Amino acid sequence: MERVYSAMRPSGRLHLGNYFGALSNMVSLQEEFQCVYGVADIHALTTEQGLATQKIKENTHEMVLDWLAAGLDPEHSILYAQSAVPEVLTLHTILSMSTPLGWLMRVPTFKDRVRQLNETEDSVSYGLVGYPVLQTADIIFCKANWVPVGIDQAPHIELSREIVRRFNNLYRNIFPEPQIKLTNSPSIVGTDGLAKMSKSLDNHIELAQNEHETGLRIRTMVTDTQRIRKTDPGRPNVCNVFSLHKLFNPKDVDRIFHQCTNAEIGCVEDKDYLAMGINNYLAEFRERREEFSRKPSYVTEVLFDGAQKAKKIAKATLAEVYGALGL
Repeated sequence: MERVYSAMRPSGRLHLGNYFGALSNMVSLQEEFQCVYGVADIHALTTEQGLATQKIKENTHEMVLDWLAAGLDPEHSILYAQSAVPEVLTLHTILSMSTPLGWLMRVPTFKDRVRQLNETEDSVSYGLVGYPVLQTADIIFCKANWVPVGIDQAPHIELSREIVRRFNNLYRNIFPEPQIKLTNSPSIVGTDGLAKMSKSLDNHIELAQNEHETGLRIRTMVTDTQRIRKTDPGRPNVCNVFSLHKLFNPKDVDRIFHQCTNAEIGCVEDKDYLAMGINNYLAEFRERREEFSRKPSYVTEVLFDGAQKAKKIAKATLAEVYGALGL
């Protein structure tokens, strides 16, 4: 069976953008592939430093609770934390010896990240520059065939393919070149109506919020800025609340469109109906999450078991690599 690899940085509880952008796809891929899913806690050290690293373990726990509640199954997929498989870090070091620096410096997302951190290319950490090399080690330690990503992450996977190709040509044909599995996921705009949902922008709606918290968050959403009074006709096509109705109240979209454009429904009522739809959609997820959270050691056990499986694979791969290098 072909293998899929994917990972997430541990940022704590996930939001709707994370779910539709990655998590729901990770769940569905389990039906067709052998899946390996990593918590990229070492990757997190490129931005989380000093006292901030103390939050990584808790954030990992919260994120994996969301994974399990969404349907990731440790009986069918390997779920592990990156830091628990040091063989992958060794593979990263070996790959770095044959990866040209110029390849890393030309990655568009590297330059974007430097700007976001208000750094210069001379002051950023080696870990940030070498991020794609560690990412490649994550992917190929298990000889993954497919990596599900959005189009914005395609340059990273293409670089991974180049790194693999160079290693195979220099030493021995050990690794398959990972293929990009583009994900077609809806772009979830945040509550500000301006940017993609993001925890750093505080415009997100967490999956694990309770119904009351969800309702309060939805109430803050920006709708049609030209609609001043309830008697003014609305413009659903420019309203982020309406775009989310398509996901969470699909059977009612035509009715809501008619009511909004004819000023038969106000923005507050419209938001409350969206909150109800989101809460209904997430009800089973939240029940499962609560059930898992009542077992304090369950996440730890899942990650431990996953790490043992991942380490077994990684050790075998590393033995092949050492053999190819003559070490």
